[in-house]
Amino acid sequence: MSAVTDTARIAAPGNPLGQSVRDSLVVARRNLIRMRRIPEMLIFGLIQPIMFVVLFTYVFGGSIQVGSSSSTQAYREFLMAGIFAQTVTFATAGAGAGIADDMHKGLIDRFRSLPMARGAVLTGRTLADLVQTALTLLVLAVVAVLVGWRTHENFGKVLAGFGLLLLLGYAFSWIGALIGLSVRTPEAATSGGLIWLFPLTFISNAFVDANQMPTFLRHIAEWNPFSATVQACRELFGNLPPGFKTPDAWPMQHPVWASLIWSVLIVLLFRTLAVRKYRSATA
Repeated sequence: MSAVTDTARIAAPGNPLGQSVRDSLVVARRNLIRMRRIPEMLIFGLIQPIMFVVLFTYVFGGSIQVGSSSSTQAYREFLMAGIFAQTVTFATAGAGAGIADDMHKGLIDRFRSLPMARGAVLTGRTLADLVQTALTLLVLAVVAVLVGWRTHENFGKVLAGFGLLLLLGYAFSWIGALIGLSVRTPEAATSGGLIWLFPLTFISNAFVDANQMPTFLRHIAEWNPFSATVQACRELFGNLPPGFKTPDAWPMQHPVWASLIWSVLIVLLFRTLAVRKYRSATA
């Protein structure tokens, strides 16, 4: 009887927002349980960023100069914000593959037969991905500390930096959702989710000083939403090296605001497109 009552209450009109929130949390819980039962998803997601930390720190760190310092420690601190940002954005491919897999197996059609909000499936999925991203960032931060990364600002600013990273990751997960709904197989979603991420992350200030790039690439890097979050985190972590010259572009001069604006715009745009695609793809 209670199950029937709960179903009737969920299906009953009157509070669409409340229903959407409840349904999204239920779907998020379903995805988190799935992640817990398949820990390899989290483990494999950690291997790549840890490899980047080790390679760039110990292989390239001594040959890349940022600011007026050529020390490995200066580059290590400069690098970590870029590695953190790359990690949260590369989770986009996993989000797209997961949604494509649900579509391929017909699970989305089963959700459609239930009295639930239309956008809850995608919102729940992106919320679960956000939790996974937060766990990945926590482990990666510990690894970074072990290899010598340090922050030089107060705890509140450091938390704000990680908050911007999570917001960027959440925004990009909606891009992954749209890709996952637009392809036919999880493999295609993984490939499609990575192709555009490589130029986005490497034509940026993540690994090198954008001032050293050719003029055309420098302008792209300075207005790259990825670069805005990286620059904001460096400021909030206190990881700008001595003698570093901040570019004159507005996003680099006001990186925290630029990061917030970019992330919110990406969420609004791609959530709208993804929900619209979801409705047409499952109609």
